[in-house]
Amino acid sequence: MATAEMKRIVLARHIVGAPTPDDFRLEVLPIPALEDGQLLIANRFISCDPGTRSRLSPGASYAPPLKAGAMVDGFAVGEVVESRHPKFSAGDLVMGTGWATHMVSNGRGYLSKVPDLGVPLSLWNGILGVPGMTAWFGLKRVANLAAGERVLVTSAAGPVGATAGQLAKLWGAGRVVGIAGGAEKCRWLTEVCGFDDAIDYKAPDFEARFAEASADGWDVLFDNVGNASIDRALPVMRMKGRIVVSGQVADYNLTPEAAPGIHHTREFIGKRLRMEGMVVFDDLPQFPAAQEQLAELIRDGKVAYREEIFDGLASLPEAFCGLFSGASFGRRLVRV
Repeated sequence: MATAEMKRIVLARHIVGAPTPDDFRLEVLPIPALEDGQLLIANRFISCDPGTRSRLSPGASYAPPLKAGAMVDGFAVGEVVESRHPKFSAGDLVMGTGWATHMVSNGRGYLSKVPDLGVPLSLWNGILGVPGMTAWFGLKRVANLAAGERVLVTSAAGPVGATAGQLAKLWGAGRVVGIAGGAEKCRWLTEVCGFDDAIDYKAPDFEARFAEASADGWDVLFDNVGNASIDRALPVMRMKGRIVVSGQVADYNLTPEAAPGIHHTREFIGKRLRMEGMVVFDDLPQFPAAQEQLAELIRDGKVAYREEIFDGLASLPEAFCGLFSGASFGRRLVRV
């Protein structure tokens, strides 16, 4: 074994409001000897996911909250360096979890081998991982997207939103418009990702631009932002429109009482709207087929992506906290 110790990031205290690096702590521990049925993984890339924030406060979310002192269990991709498990061998590349340099696993949970699909390893923790699969199944299963429909994507320059918008275009959407923060992100969406238009929510004319873009309404809202974003779009949804609640990056740091409300609920009645939240692990059995198809689109240059890569496990808290300031542009990863 190359090293006898591992480093990990734990939750130092439950978080109230926006997270700061002081809410986390770096620990150094010995790597235990493997028992039968276990394997040791050396993580190569660890992701920063906005959804992780929902588990760092004491209140319940769609997953149980972490306890103070527990390791943060974000997504990772790594290499098996030792195995006493019959299904894994040293040298296997795997997708797993853990804000740590190394993980000891029993082979259960979110752990699977990385197939050789001719793409960089980091993509399995981004566009081919949870963000890309969220976009894929959010459009296919939740939105049930049909050709010719009009699609609005929020937080559109993020890894989920950018992938969703590109897939919508490839699957025949009539018009795809993204909302993002800043002129650079909006240019990337239209010039690289092929969105029909992108609206800068930081610009002084945002409301006028939004109204103009929404003149013909939306069949699908793919929302990654939160209640205020959904409420803005409800009056301009079309008959039998669908709202995919994919994430709530603007609301994660707020208590339920402090989060904005959704007021335009009468639109659900008159327009027969449907709003559905999604947890992509419901689609886990279908991941391999979707990943193979998406990898082909990436290799063919039909789907673009961006990455922001930080170096060293110790950079994880700062990289994670930056997700909530609007500073990120692309999939944030830490190279271990």
